[in-house]
Order: sequence, then structure tokens, then C-alpha cells
Amino acid sequence: MKRKTAIARSLIHDPNFLVYDEATSGLDPMTSRFIADYLRRLKADGKTIVLSAHNLYQVEAICDKVMILRRGKMVAFVNMHELREQFGSITYSIFFSIGDPGKLLGHSKPYRQEEGLWVCEAGDMSELNECTGLIGEAGGKVEKIESRYPSLEEMPLKIGK
Repeated sequence: MKRKTAIARSLIHDPNFLVYDEATSGLDPMTSRFIADYLRRLKADGKTIVLSAHNLYQVEAICDKVMILRRGKMVAFVNMHELREQFGSITYSIFFSIGDPGKLLGHSKPYRQEEGLWVCEAGDMSELNECTGLIGEAGGKVEKIESRYPSLEEMPLKIGK
């Protein structure tokens, strides 16, 4: 209740600049989501919000720019797109069906089963093309291809090295 009251008190005079330290820490999931959604609305209304947080999923969902400190030194201060480009690498997941998965044995790419389909991972377009080519040669059918950058939660190991 103290955290909710502190957030409400910070908004009374409709400031243009807000600073929050762990704004949703210790709150129940519903209230935490409400606060995060409210901060997004404030941002959309033109408010500047400085948010210090360890919940990186929330930071990723709310913030335009991210500053990352490592051992007290700033190692990054960029928008999320630039952060992903600088510290993340895209991964492609090729989901496919195949009558005889044994036809893929001996190929350099590892395969696994997920969601009732087989999956091949690729780190770039040439690997993606290699995987889809091998799947086609083995009589498989590509069902979907998903691309993703690592989340902010997954990046800290690469940041600041």
C-alpha cells in the first residue's frame, strides 16, 4: 500500500518528469501490470519517466531508451532497437514436418521436436537457407519460420564485456 500511495502522490501535481525506483517491486501481479500500463500511458502523453528497475521484461516493454550500468559504469545508453543491434543476434527457428526424420541424420544442423513439429535453429540467412534446403531435400515441409532477438533479460551477459 505504501508503494501505491507513493506513486499516487507523485502524480498529484501532474509533473512532466517522473523518477521511479523499482516502481512495481513488491506489488501483486495485477497492480504491477496496472502500474506498468499506466506508465506507458503517461509516456504516450509526453511525460518523461526515469525508471530504475531489475525487472528487465518490464523495462523492455515500457522504456524507449535504456541505460545499462555495470560495476557503476555506464556501458550502454541507447534505444531498444540499437541495443538489440549492438548486443543481440537474431535467431531463426524453422518449424517443419517430415515423414521420416531419419533422412536428416548426418547433417551438421541439430534438430529437436517442439509443439508437435521439428525445429532447426539458424543464426543467419545462409544457415536459414541451408536448413530449409536440407528439409526440402529430405521431403519435409516448412510450416513456419520465427525470428527473434534476445530479450533484455538475455543480453546482460554480452553487455559490458
